[in-house]
Amino acid sequence: MVRKQYLAAHALTPEGWRENVLIGVEDGRIRSVEMGCDNVSATAERVGILLPAPANLHSHSFQRAMAGMSERRGVETVDSFWTWRQIMYRFLDILTPEDIEAITAFVQMEMLEAGYACNVEFHYVHHQPDGTPYDRLAELSDRIAAASATTGIGLTLLPVLYRQGGCDGRALGAGQIRFGNDYERYVRLHEDAGVTLRALTQDCRLGVAPHSLRAVQPKDLAACVELAGKSPLHMHLAEQVKEVEEVEAAYGQRPVEWLLHTHDVQQNWCLIHCTQMTADETRGLAQTGAVAGLCPITESSLGDGIFNGVSYLAEGGCIGVGSDSNVRISLSEELRTLEYSQRLRDRCRASVATREKSTGRVLYEAALAGGAQAAGRDSGALAPGRLADFLALDQKALSLEGCTGDEILDTWIFACDDRLVSDVWSAGRHLVKQGRHVEGEAIRGRYRKTIRGLRAKL
Repeated sequence: MVRKQYLAAHALTPEGWRENVLIGVEDGRIRSVEMGCDNVSATAERVGILLPAPANLHSHSFQRAMAGMSERRGVETVDSFWTWRQIMYRFLDILTPEDIEAITAFVQMEMLEAGYACNVEFHYVHHQPDGTPYDRLAELSDRIAAASATTGIGLTLLPVLYRQGGCDGRALGAGQIRFGNDYERYVRLHEDAGVTLRALTQDCRLGVAPHSLRAVQPKDLAACVELAGKSPLHMHLAEQVKEVEEVEAAYGQRPVEWLLHTHDVQQNWCLIHCTQMTADETRGLAQTGAVAGLCPITESSLGDGIFNGVSYLAEGGCIGVGSDSNVRISLSEELRTLEYSQRLRDRCRASVATREKSTGRVLYEAALAGGAQAAGRDSGALAPGRLADFLALDQKALSLEGCTGDEILDTWIFACDDRLVSDVWSAGRHLVKQGRHVEGEAIRGRYRKTIRGLRAKL
């Protein structure tokens, strides 16, 4: 039984900001939280500013290795999400299982150094480049799990069902055949991935991910809902105008409208992007209690559109953030980009702030709650019984000089970057110290070798 104590000079608790907070951790969980402690054991570890650490609720790890490769104009008149996707498909053709493991470990390390304690991996690359399954069907899920064992990050693995190339049921194209499974084979893959996760730390979770309304048939989605039960169920939804038009032409309703009309969307659902919603759809989705999984950096990169954040939160909706394409991995920048998108659209400032809480506080606490819910992870707060997912900010940083309360979060999110993150714990595992992952040298070295090999093949 592993017991630790941490004394935080400043900590964000469910009751708000408190000073001299003593947190007892046992076997990866918070067992006690005491406020206003001055005289404590010399063995307690001192930290300056302690925050709960959120989950990164949406990631395609392999895409990190193609960051920076898609910023040139192609032969098309207008570059778009759809032309970017063709580049991604070509990149996929050269990835080996060893490449995917090395890239994923690097991404998870970057997530931890940015302040995330959990990686929710929306994992849709399952087979060999020609579509042939590996000898072990869940080979590439195993590689994601192996990366998590290396980095120590909490993992919620979402094997993805990807069956067709569009709502009309057309066959998968050349770039998509590594993704493809019918539902029966998907269930076998999902079961195999579950066996692998049982060998990891107890805070790992398995969920279900029908890719999108374009990539699965309605009967498949219904089966996925049954398979998931109360476990996390994630799906891309209403990301692009072209996608909305395709779904509306096929089903007679827009994606969010169709989903809310057809399914009992509940709190274990996480709908990714939702950047193309009407006011009625925004209100309806918010009222389900499902999480809107937002990836503002990627949504900006791909020109997806702007999420209706102000109205969604006003309706009591739950949100979380993820890094999706991993073109950049920055917790503070995801939140800043989300807020700035609302300001640009509405020509305002402090769009989500309340009388009681600042912009940074509202966004950060929303990401904590929504990320934990989407990950199926008992985290998100410095409270007894929760997983010991937390991060420390560098109290000695010049930028934080004199900051107290919500100003700490606002300064980090809007005036600085993730270099303020000094330490990160995932389920009590102290993985980032003085801003660097404890296994960072080996992880970076393996990634460097991998990326050199990939670029040589392109």
